[in-house]
Amino acid sequence: MLKPIRLLIGLTLLLFSAGSSFAANWRDDLPNSKLIGSGELRWMMLHIYSAELYMEEPVFDPQKKFALVLTYHKSISRDRFVETSLDEIKRLKGSTVDTEILKKWKGYMEGAFADVKSGDQLIGVHLPNVGCRFYSKDKLLTEINDTAFADAFFSIWFDPRSKDKDLRKKLTGASK
Repeated sequence: MLKPIRLLIGLTLLLFSAGSSFAANWRDDLPNSKLIGSGELRWMMLHIYSAELYMEEPVFDPQKKFALVLTYHKSISRDRFVETSLDEIKRLKGSTVDTEILKKWKGYMEGAFADVKSGDQLIGVHLPNVGCRFYSKDKLLTEINDTAFADAFFSIWFDPRSKDKDLRKKLTGASK
């Protein structure tokens, strides 16, 4: 009688400890989402990534829940991705973000992201009043419970001063 209970406890502990390795899907965060807009990031003649924006709302609102799906067409190192993201956040936020906060945000990104190659996906889900989650094509990479970071990170694509205004318009449906 005792052996089945031990087996059940052992299986429960195994499943609990392995829970983070099970595939998680960003669509669980936005079950009724629809494509709002899509576009491409190109630099010179290079096709860097395709981007898609999904929301449950029909009109883009950066204060609502959304998912930004990036499908890479070029290999990019994690370090380059992190540094480029930080540079863009600094450009957009200016002196409103101090050095210590930027170090913390750099740590978040270094922990969340890996090198990407053509075909890889990175999905960022904006969770108002919580922060954000990052997924690969098939699993949850991390959850960051920092709303200021989430807002700063997604501003790279959605701030009106974004470097690629055309991509911003296409993603948010403003170019329709």
